[in-house]
Amino acid sequence: MPSVRKGAEVFSQREGVSLNQFINIAIAEKLAHLQHDEWLARRPQPTAVRISRALQLLDRPSKTAAAPGDELPAGYVSIRSTAKYQRVAAAK
Repeated sequence: MPSVRKGAEVFSQREGVSLNQFINIAIAEKLAHLQHDEWLARRPQPTAVRISRALQLLDRPSKTAAAPGDELPAGYVSIRSTAKYQRVAAAK
């Protein structure tokens, strides 16, 4: 379609790439999106057991200290340690 081509030409010029390169990048982005959608449809769905195992893994202490700037803020309290979270988790 002429209007699509004109739009692609305008944006490819703004990006400083050829129209062919712009189209190749656009196709690659679309394919990545479609492949991601397929992966989401095929991946195992979360279950209570899987979630529990993941949380256990995350709760394990690390053997190394956090890198500077990656520390938890002072006074941080995990939502999982709150009474409300524990009531909801126990009800499931």
